[in-house]
Amino acid sequence: MLTYFFNSDHVSPTILFVVLPLVLPLVLVWTMGPWGIRKLRELKAGQPVREAHGNVHAPDHAAKEGTPTMGGVLIIGSLLLYSFLFLPLGDVRVQCVLLVTVVTGFLGFLDDCAKIKKHNSDGVNGWFKIGLQTLAATVCAIYLYTCESNMFMSRPGLIMVPFYGFVDIGWLVIPLAILTVIATSNAVNLTDGLDGLASGCMIPASLFFALFAFLGITAWQDPGLVTMVAFSLAIISSCLGFLWYNCHPAKVFMGDTGSLALGGALGGLAVCTRMELMLILVAGVFVAEATSVVMQVVWFKITRRVSGAGRRLFRMAPLHHHFEKGGMSETQVCVRFWIVALILCIAVAVTNAEMITHFHI
Repeated sequence: MLTYFFNSDHVSPTILFVVLPLVLPLVLVWTMGPWGIRKLRELKAGQPVREAHGNVHAPDHAAKEGTPTMGGVLIIGSLLLYSFLFLPLGDVRVQCVLLVTVVTGFLGFLDDCAKIKKHNSDGVNGWFKIGLQTLAATVCAIYLYTCESNMFMSRPGLIMVPFYGFVDIGWLVIPLAILTVIATSNAVNLTDGLDGLASGCMIPASLFFALFAFLGITAWQDPGLVTMVAFSLAIISSCLGFLWYNCHPAKVFMGDTGSLALGGALGGLAVCTRMELMLILVAGVFVAEATSVVMQVVWFKITRRVSGAGRRLFRMAPLHHHFEKGGMSETQVCVRFWIVALILCIAVAVTNAEMITHFHI
């Protein structure tokens, strides 16, 4: 870490925590993209077409088979490089958000390697994935709750309730944090099924946390939140750089390496800013995608048990495939989901801004 820059009076905080995270990851991903794609091709890290939940993959997705995957290493690499160089690694929240990002990214890397080796969409064991995610989330949650430098040192059980304010739920904040990280990581992973969809929806969600962490610096009298502002902006920057190569038709996919890590990072941001419940609204697209899979699987099993023939609620799950089957092009689905994600970000921000800025812990 460049402690000189972090502590120096000669470097503007605006440059350190706004300009650098907005520029450095974007430039790194954008410039390293061609080299990274070429190396992935050389390693034959081609994407096997995954089956959609509750149905086979869409026919027009067969052309994507062989497109380099694991491009998430570009996103996570640039994100971590900025964090290790310019963020204070002694900060509790920085440690926690980096922990869940690295662990979920490593898990995604293992998953991608398994799929490439098997030449199908079957990655590592599902229970192993949940177990490792749970371990990282549990360490993060307990560490935040018990650490003396916790931003809510006197009341570590506080969470932000949308349209209301802070509520103290005591030790229940720990299982809530664990569930948030696990659910968000997997929800972003399920959303990553179309060119640019997951990375595009990450941008407004991360922007929300950057904005409200910034507002919390003054409203909650917590200057340490500036690190969460910077980390949120770095996510936006890295996703923008990746979209240059991931927009339709994609030259590279982020794979589980990127989607699980980005979901872990987003969940970590929510936990470290005590906005786990806010995340449900802001990340509505991710929530809808994951919910559609659960509903599809549950309904199929119920109807198969009752009638002997399983039926589906959606044409295909996750939800983006449902709209594809309804006649929308891949680009139309992506852009419209981006619009919905942006509307949710704006709506939640506008309706909660006054509550957050005028509420003191």
